Amino acid sequence: LTLSHPRQHSIFQAVVSFYTYHFAKMTAAATKPPRYYPAEDAKSSKSTYKVRQNPPKIRKSITPGTVLIILAGRFRGKRVVCLKPLESGLLLVSGPYKINGVPLRRVNPAYVIATSTKVDISKVDAASITDEYFSRSKDDTKEGEEAFFEGAAPKPAVVSDARKEDQKKVDAALLQAVAAVPMLEGYLAAHFTLSSSDKPHKMKF
Repeated sequence: LTLSHPRQHSIFQAVVSFYTYHFAKMTAAATKPPRYYPAEDAKSSKSTYKVRQNPPKIRKSITPGTVLIILAGRFRGKRVVCLKPLESGLLLVSGPYKINGVPLRRVNPAYVIATSTKVDISKVDAASITDEYFSRSKDDTKEGEEAFFEGAAPKPAVVSDARKEDQKKVDAALLQAVAAVPMLEGYLAAHFTLSSSDKPHKMKF
C-alpha cells in the first residue's frame, strides 16, 4: 500500500492503532482468568457409560443333566448333577442332597470335570432358581458386621424353610431320574480321589 500524502499516512496509522487496540482488548477479555476458582475437592463431571459384560462361555461338554466332579471348595471330590447354567456363567448343581449331601448351589465351571454320564432331568423344575436366589439379604450382612466388631461369636448358618422346600422339590424329581439309571446312585455317592499311580491325562471320565 502506497500513501503519497502525509495526511493519508496519519489516517492509516490511526485506523491501524484503533483496530490493534480493540483486538488486543477482546483477546485479553477472552483469555481472562476466572474470578473464583473451584475448591480442590470439587470433582469434574465426566461422561459415564455402563459396560456390559458378557458371561463366560460354558464348555460344550457341560449340558443340563451332565454329571460333574467338583475339584475345589467345600464339596471337592463330590459328583453332582448339572441342572442348568445361570446368567452369571456359574452352574446350578445338586447332589442330590439325599445321596451325597450336596445341596442346591452354584459352582464355577472352571473347577469341575464334565463326565460322559448323563441324566434325564426333563422333569426337574428349576426355573425359579436364579442368581438372585443365592444373594444374601442386607439384614444378614449388617448383623454379621456388628457381631464382628462387637466380638460376639458368629451365628451358625440357618437354612430357611423356603430353601428346604425348594431342595425337596428339585431332589424329588432328580432322585427318580437317578433311580432310572442302573448303579448311578452308587456312582454319585462315591468320592472322587486320585492316587500317586493314577494318570489323569489318560483317564476318560
